[in-house]
Amino acid sequence: MSQILQTPIEFLKGVGPSRGELLRKELSIYKYDDLVQLFPNRYIDRTRYYKINELVTTNAEVQLIGKIISLKTIEQKRGKRLVASFKDETGIMELVWFQGQKWIRENLKLNVEVVIFGRCSSFNGIFNMPHPEIELLSEHQKSLRSALQPVYPSTETLVNRGISNRTVGKLMEALFSEPQLNFTEVLPDYLVNELKLISKNKAIFNIHFPKSNEDLAKAQFRLKFEELFFIQLQLITKNLIHKHKIKGHPFTSVGTYFHEFYNRHLPFALTNAQKRVLKEIRNDMGNPAQMNRLLQGDVGSGKTIVAFMSMLLAIDNNFQACLMAPTEILANQHFKGLSELASLLNLKISILTGSTKASERKIIHEELENGTLQILIGTHALLEDKVKFKSLGLAIIDEQHRFGVEQRSKLWKKNTIPPHVLVMTATPIPRTLAMSLYGDLDISVIDELPPGRKPIQTVHRFDSNRLKVWKFIREEIAKGRQIYIVYPLIQESEKMDYKDLMDGYESISRDFPLPDYAISIVHGQMKPTDKEAEMQRFIKGKTQIMVATTVIEVGVNVPNASVMIIESAERFGLSQLHQLRGRVGRGAEQSYCILMTSHKLSEDSKIRMETMTRTNDGFEIAEVDLKLRGPGDLMGTQQSGILNLKIADIVKDRAILELARHHALKILKNDASLQKPEHSTLRKAFLELTQKQNIWNYIS
Repeated sequence: MSQILQTPIEFLKGVGPSRGELLRKELSIYKYDDLVQLFPNRYIDRTRYYKINELVTTNAEVQLIGKIISLKTIEQKRGKRLVASFKDETGIMELVWFQGQKWIRENLKLNVEVVIFGRCSSFNGIFNMPHPEIELLSEHQKSLRSALQPVYPSTETLVNRGISNRTVGKLMEALFSEPQLNFTEVLPDYLVNELKLISKNKAIFNIHFPKSNEDLAKAQFRLKFEELFFIQLQLITKNLIHKHKIKGHPFTSVGTYFHEFYNRHLPFALTNAQKRVLKEIRNDMGNPAQMNRLLQGDVGSGKTIVAFMSMLLAIDNNFQACLMAPTEILANQHFKGLSELASLLNLKISILTGSTKASERKIIHEELENGTLQILIGTHALLEDKVKFKSLGLAIIDEQHRFGVEQRSKLWKKNTIPPHVLVMTATPIPRTLAMSLYGDLDISVIDELPPGRKPIQTVHRFDSNRLKVWKFIREEIAKGRQIYIVYPLIQESEKMDYKDLMDGYESISRDFPLPDYAISIVHGQMKPTDKEAEMQRFIKGKTQIMVATTVIEVGVNVPNASVMIIESAERFGLSQLHQLRGRVGRGAEQSYCILMTSHKLSEDSKIRMETMTRTNDGFEIAEVDLKLRGPGDLMGTQQSGILNLKIADIVKDRAILELARHHALKILKNDASLQKPEHSTLRKAFLELTQKQNIWNYIS
């Protein structure tokens, strides 16, 4: 990389200290190299110049050549607006400014040929363009600028402080006019030739100043490939380092606990998928390298029993096991389920959460350290320094995206040799994302439901069909079943949503009156003890209907509940809808999920309803969700850390991602530490990148 790229941004012509400060704060641009890496979001075709008589009111950006012939200020209710008349040989239109009028008045030249650019609208038959970009025709003709004009990422503050897209374009011109600007090729020559990639220099130039769509496409392909290729190199190397360097405890014996449980206490026969996954886990734990495995399985696919049997492998080898869940409700539920299994084998199991009393904590700490406590379930209370194990051999983390990467590494430090790690998630992660986010974990999937489970039937009904839905509920309750009715609750509109929930509860109470029907209600504003009491009433079957906000999204297990009604379903994301649906269908009876919406649905909402009614397959749903929402949203904010992609898009560029992974694997297979002469530039770039973007901090 040429030295000039390390120059602080304020030294670039046109930046200076105050603009430099703004660019640092708003776009994290500290030096020339950061500006180079500010890739455009999209491009506007500026090969076409319109005439005034050709304008139509679309929201498209257009450019025209003409002269400004007059200026006037017009008073309005609040403040003033500045209006200019702009004329070409076919007519006259208006240019309008609501801000920055003094500067514009002083700088506008009348009766000189200019190029204007912006979005048009029309009012009373006259076209106008608010806040246009204006450039002298003479300047316009000699600029470096290409026909396809880039639109750069920006923020409101930048625009308000006068750093428009055009300003950024000018800064790019200044930067690319620097004579020493040069980009080192980082990919090996044979790879560049094999994939027919253009050079790094050419790609960087053409991404900012493309002369044609063809040049642009080549530049995008080259830079997207490079970005994804380096991420895959990092992830795969990390996995290899793991397997070679990070020692693990080899669990050599499959002992009495495991055999006794498998032969005598299994509540039901394992599915083939469960057997396959257990085998993968046994193989991993049998090796002297640390296991790092992601276990994916849809709601109700039987992950818990696999987790428990993995714990038995640890205990058989004289180690302890822990399971960490994101919420107290979930931790309690795991504790309840696992205690029943542990009691069959006389194993000692405890739970540690934020609300565990100090006296109980003391006992737990002691038993952990002297090794009499074999299994500990808990929330992130497990991560506290005070929690010390005698010999932790297996750490299981449930519902991955709630825990950041740093928290995973804290669990590792609970033992001199890190414990084996099993991450469980019921949120199916599409393969594309799994390859990029968890490329360092080995992945196991439980992709079949236990026998006897009937697939849930899902239907979409409009509010106008409510009476029929209520009739259906009465019939189900008459058969002895229980019902969930869930309302959305979103922070921004919390008061409104709370009111909807209460209104809903009242109308349900009227339609399902005591003594024939009893209703539970659970929402975020209740005290945890009240919430728990209401939950228990429903679990014990004392109430037939549970009205709730999304609190029940993760966790609760009521085999007798057979109907899930989701109110205002259009306000939920796909993965949320799928999670909620997974709350029913826990027993052997046929279960139903009814999505209630108003008639007004956006295109996205229609796709969501259609997907839910079409399939029960969590992976297919996750793929659609990824397309609708993009990767950042899907993973929640902590996870997009590593996905800080500058140009590639995990969803749209899936084919490039697979190509990049294929080549990264191929190279590392033949030259794991990149020592071969043809990989010297690659090695250098790779080391620079890993120092800068440390996704290794939790390996050390």
